[in-house]
Amino acid sequence: MKFVSPLPITAFLVPVLLATALTSVAMAQEPQSAAPAKELAQLLSSKKLDSIAARMPDNREEFVGALSFPGQLMVVWARTTAPAVVNEKLIRKEYREVYMDLNSASVTETRHFVTDLGPDGLKVKPSVKQGPSDSHDLGTKSMRFDGNWREDKMSEADYMKAHAEADAAYAKAIQALIDEVKKPG
Repeated sequence: MKFVSPLPITAFLVPVLLATALTSVAMAQEPQSAAPAKELAQLLSSKKLDSIAARMPDNREEFVGALSFPGQLMVVWARTTAPAVVNEKLIRKEYREVYMDLNSASVTETRHFVTDLGPDGLKVKPSVKQGPSDSHDLGTKSMRFDGNWREDKMSEADYMKAHAEADAAYAKAIQALIDEVKKPG
């Protein structure tokens, strides 16, 4: 009788450890929106502003607005059915009014809403286990970035993809706000 030795344990452990390490690295990376979010928070603080709004750069009917609180940045961007009205408020620097309009009188399926706790960018999961998490709402769908993709009935790959897309869109929206704050006058 011939005895067949089992696979060495390393043949199983190496791929598992590698996958775990790669996932941990992906989750530990700084989000694309981190530097712009920090910059916007600092600019608003230095100019003593608690709100800002701007037109999105590649759509004449889409606007972005933000409210800043200590330790939190809330940003909304969407297409509006009354761009001329929103634009007039923007010209008059009625930033809080633009923010409120985007929350209530925008085209729902185009509305993005981000709650950035930090504000340090849209993190893939909280820094502290069970800590408060950043979130991104698109239309009527809400996504909390708490690292619990299973609770959301999705795969880790889908969770990471949703985060990457939300983070990129958020970074773009924040950049429009930064450009508005930096405008002379």
